[in-house]
Amino acid sequence: MRSRTPWFILWLLACGCSGVATPTPAQSLPTPSPSGRGATASFGPATPSTAVPAPASSPTATATAATPEPSLAEPDGGLPDAASRPPGIAPEGMAWVPGGTFTMGADEGGEEDEHPAHAVTLAGFWLDFTEVSVSAYAECVAAGRCRPYREDAARSFKAGADARFRGPRQPVSAVSWDDAKNYCEFRAKRLPREAEWERAARGDDGRRFPWGSESPEPTKHGCFARGTGSPGGVTCDVVSFPDGKGPYGHLGLGGNVWEWLVDFYDPYAYRRPGASQGEPGSCPEILKTQNELRAAGRQGFTGTNPIPAQCEHVLRGGAFNYPGPGLRTSNRVHHPGTWRMLVAGLRCARDAETAKP
Repeated sequence: MRSRTPWFILWLLACGCSGVATPTPAQSLPTPSPSGRGATASFGPATPSTAVPAPASSPTATATAATPEPSLAEPDGGLPDAASRPPGIAPEGMAWVPGGTFTMGADEGGEEDEHPAHAVTLAGFWLDFTEVSVSAYAECVAAGRCRPYREDAARSFKAGADARFRGPRQPVSAVSWDDAKNYCEFRAKRLPREAEWERAARGDDGRRFPWGSESPEPTKHGCFARGTGSPGGVTCDVVSFPDGKGPYGHLGLGGNVWEWLVDFYDPYAYRRPGASQGEPGSCPEILKTQNELRAAGRQGFTGTNPIPAQCEHVLRGGAFNYPGPGLRTSNRVHHPGTWRMLVAGLRCARDAETAKP
């Protein structure tokens, strides 16, 4: 595993949203399987269509946005990707992921939708150092560009008081795919592609976990394996666990919250004509594949989550309640983009040509 000089400094970020979801019946967070798949399967929708917009000056947005939060400067010099970066100053709070060809997926282990291992070639891009924090998201809410996160998520899932998950430096969660997309656009960024996420987590050495091949340790590598019924069953600050950083310096690629990605989930993505460019099938192609898998009784193909009956979105990275094996860089999960889950958050990407010095 590569090592780098520590690179934390303080900066300010805040954030906001507008809209409060109607509470749903209480649900329990399921116990993740040992393989690390299906831990979010029974979370259920969060009735986002009934969200009621709230003014930007709502107590939640105002109180959160006013709290300073630490950020990250660009890592120190001497990084292996320095020569490949575009000229100019790096966008604040982002690290460069160099373009190139890497191995995506796996030939064995995990679930069938992670197979086969194949070469993917991507252009370089910028990716947020950390998952988007509660305070960073509050800025978007205060600006009237995002709706608030779902305020009853933890209570509904019997994970304690929602306030435990809403510290300014914790990752924002209980946001939908559209919420995540809107936030990234507010920052003049975009949601990452699934292949980009795996590139950032896997690097050039095909690492099994973002930090390398070392078995996951909850006190060292990330915020995971935390029981929801215990005092420690909660998310961690986004600037945590430097020993768990990815090959290009990103934190939190394993654990804390799942990260929404722009792609539709495609069980056969790695078998499509566009696989070498990380391109999944179209929604009609995906629906046809899912129907075929269901008709053939291939329920385990996508893990313990049911085979979707609609075009769902991919999430990557694991969450605070997830077991260590599920943090493998090839692990894939999927959920409807309308769901606002306690364990789902985001980080943003940006193309090289759109990043301004």
